Amino acid sequence: MAVAAHTQTLSLVTSDGETIADSNTLQGLWTEEQYLRLTDHSNRLIEFTDGSIEVLPMPTDKHQVILAFLYRLLFTHMERMGGVVLFAALRLRIREEKFREPDLMVLLDANDPRRQNAYWLGADLVVEIVSPDDPERDTREKRLEYAEAGIPEYWIVNPIDETITVLHLEGEQYAEHGVFRRKDKATSALLEGFVVEVSEMFEAH
Repeated sequence: MAVAAHTQTLSLVTSDGETIADSNTLQGLWTEEQYLRLTDHSNRLIEFTDGSIEVLPMPTDKHQVILAFLYRLLFTHMERMGGVVLFAALRLRIREEKFREPDLMVLLDANDPRRQNAYWLGADLVVEIVSPDDPERDTREKRLEYAEAGIPEYWIVNPIDETITVLHLEGEQYAEHGVFRRKDKATSALLEGFVVEVSEMFEAH
């Protein structure tokens, strides 16, 4: 999900009400521990990069309908394979000092040791649904970030132009497995037999 610039203050507060830090004074100086504590006690989607936190916009109805559609398909497929799919908000550690919260994350093996309770240490496939607030964040920036994390497959679901772009990791960069439009069937390079009817997904309600 994309993020726009947000100026609101988020505070890290102790159980007795003492403010330890707020997002304005610490922007650029947040530690990984503070970020984890903040997200443990916040009902907002928050991502973290090298000392800075980014507050994500609340999802729209359309975003959630697409998310639910894809989750149901992936859940059925991964249950047969012995894997797992989960949805935001769940943190994914890209590297030290960088966390993202993909819309959907998949592991081929439900017992994969990267599946940690507080956050995942990796994934085999991630899905982002593009927000109109900042489409380049999902289409360009996160393409680089998920490649950096070594995630084999990245799906970019774009309600703006009604496409699904499936990227497959080759070396250290993503290559296009396919750009799928209405009347197409989106396929995965990683998940054999997994198919999404693009028109059906965008017409879901």
